[in-house]
Amino acid sequence: MNKLPDLELKIQAEIDKIHAVANLLPGVTIIHRMPDFKLEYMSQNGLNQLGITLAELRSYSTPDYTAKYFNPEDAETYVPKVKDMVERNTDNDITFFQQVKINNSPDWVWHLSTMKILMRDDEGLPLLVINMAFKVDPIQHVTAKVERMLEENIFLRKNFGKFSNLTKRECEILRLMVLGKSSPEIASQLFIAAGTVDTHRKNIKHKLGANSSFELSQYARAFDLI
Repeated sequence: MNKLPDLELKIQAEIDKIHAVANLLPGVTIIHRMPDFKLEYMSQNGLNQLGITLAELRSYSTPDYTAKYFNPEDAETYVPKVKDMVERNTDNDITFFQQVKINNSPDWVWHLSTMKILMRDDEGLPLLVINMAFKVDPIQHVTAKVERMLEENIFLRKNFGKFSNLTKRECEILRLMVLGKSSPEIASQLFIAAGTVDTHRKNIKHKLGANSSFELSQYARAFDLI
């Protein structure tokens, strides 16, 4: 029988420690192996939700796995965060929302995920990354707030290109507009002419393709101006 290399034994030992408690914890535990983000482990509760075995899970390539179970639109938000965490090799965790298909349902189910580096190799580089995913329960009383946050996340993702066209000054004026300030009030606060404010207001509406106060407030909330 071939003996496993020391590194593989260390990896398996680390995974065994997580496995010993994984099903006692809320949410689903997933472990990926760097540098290609290969699937190494998922707790049994997660496998049950996806309707697969651990062997089947490990047979998936990362692109196939994500394409099958995850909404690709979400990746634009969390993939850069994951890459940055790994490249910076930080001990800080990251959090993000994902839409997942579970229990053979065609509908997306929102999950809140928290991820961090679990194990490093002998050179101190990331080797294993652990992810804890928690289903957002639509029955809970916080549903309305969570739904608003998720809607803002989707709005941000879809409208980031438009918002990025605003200048710093236009962002300042957008915030004050949404707070109900008039052009003279904004001009006084920013020490500029009221006519200049009016020009900025027109440019903001044109760049965002927004005319109503509600549409403008969507941008202000989603991009943390208010």
